[in-house]
Amino acid sequence: MGLDKVSMIKLFISGGPVMWPILLCSVLALAVVIEKFLYLNKAKINTEEFLNSLMEKMKRHETKEALQICDNTFSPIANILKAGILKYDRPRAQIIEAIEDASLYEIPRIEKSLPVLMTIAHISPLLGLLGTVIGLARCFQAIQAKAQGLYPVLSADMAGGVWEALLVTIAGLLVAIPVYIAYNYLVSRINRYILEMERASTELVNFLTE
Repeated sequence: MGLDKVSMIKLFISGGPVMWPILLCSVLALAVVIEKFLYLNKAKINTEEFLNSLMEKMKRHETKEALQICDNTFSPIANILKAGILKYDRPRAQIIEAIEDASLYEIPRIEKSLPVLMTIAHISPLLGLLGTVIGLARCFQAIQAKAQGLYPVLSADMAGGVWEALLVTIAGLLVAIPVYIAYNYLVSRINRYILEMERASTELVNFLTE
């Protein structure tokens, strides 16, 4: 186990200075993914059951109790439906407007940090490419130094630069690929959540304006 750790450290160092921003990207991406998973899992509710409980309260004219249910539920859906219930005695247009206003606040909260993941997925391979260019530049620098001194160019003189170029390219791809997969998964999950939110809002509006 100790040898593995030492070898990983050596590989990291051999990758050159560009390995540090790639490492930073991986740590940041991991933090964002964990935060989004925790948030979405916490905000997940049985929307149909939740909506039915609200409509049952509203049928009995228990508006305060319905609002209390929303307050006690940690979910953007609950916050949006609460905005509609607060306007239950207003015309349909005003109820819809209240829900849309709440959505303008809640949806960006759901989508927060997703651009960070997409940015990391895009720049990690570019950082790898930058490291590759730096590694190749080292190769040609070694060749130039040998040529100026009229010394023969050996494969060992180029190995360091090529090794650096390969390692940093691999590192960039190892970060970018899982981050891109996580981004697409989270986007898909959030889109389903927003669709569920819109469906619940429509059902509530139809119920309140019957």
